[in-house]
Amino acid sequence: MFQLTGKRAVVTGGGSGIGAAIATLFARQGAHVAVLDVDEAAARRTAAAIRLSDGTAEALACDVADAAAVARVFAALAAAGPVDILVNNAGIAHVGTIEQTTPEDLDRLYAVNVRGLFLCSRAAVGIMLPQGGGVILNMASIASLVGVPERFAYSMTKGAVHTMTMSIAVDYVKRGIRCNCICPARVQTPFVDGYLHQHYPGREDEMRRTLEAYQPIGRMGTPEEVAALALYLCSDEAAFVTGQAYPIDGGVLVS
Repeated sequence: MFQLTGKRAVVTGGGSGIGAAIATLFARQGAHVAVLDVDEAAARRTAAAIRLSDGTAEALACDVADAAAVARVFAALAAAGPVDILVNNAGIAHVGTIEQTTPEDLDRLYAVNVRGLFLCSRAAVGIMLPQGGGVILNMASIASLVGVPERFAYSMTKGAVHTMTMSIAVDYVKRGIRCNCICPARVQTPFVDGYLHQHYPGREDEMRRTLEAYQPIGRMGTPEEVAALALYLCSDEAAFVTGQAYPIDGGVLVS
């Protein structure tokens, strides 16, 4: 079960964190993975680690907010073979209420989290339709389902991810393309470590415990746990699943 042998998968933001975990697991399950990241060195590290474990992967620099860059990268991918799976994982965050959010903050998050997903999905759909279908998986957030304090701009973008997921699913359900999204609560990633170091120097452990306590289960999730759910949703075992938002939240929604 959950084998991706012979599939070609594209993972944006695959240089670290959840994206790297997804790329690594997909390769372990037999997929050839194209690791996209604005940080080419990070993408290369993920791809190299996959190859060291006998997987197949390539690294491509791509700013998902740049229409020309996305068109160029996906044209190269299409020339090399099918695109069976697209995981739209690339994203950035912002901490603040509406009062603490500038127009520039909002535009910056929109460019990556919303426009970037649009550009990559649009390119992938153009490749998937002639080949008979494919799977698109988007990384939303628990913030697209419930209010999260001091995440105004971030929540706005992840709400858009949720609704774009449903739109793609309904538009292409008869044409062989499935589209779902994952809605994680807090996940222990390099972003979290950087956030704690920047905003709470000397109090990292204290604030990490606060972040962990947000999930009733008592800890943050791991990138590998999110990757396992992504594997299911992109596998043939999920062939009957489309247009859904899957929480992976340590009990947030039932608390």
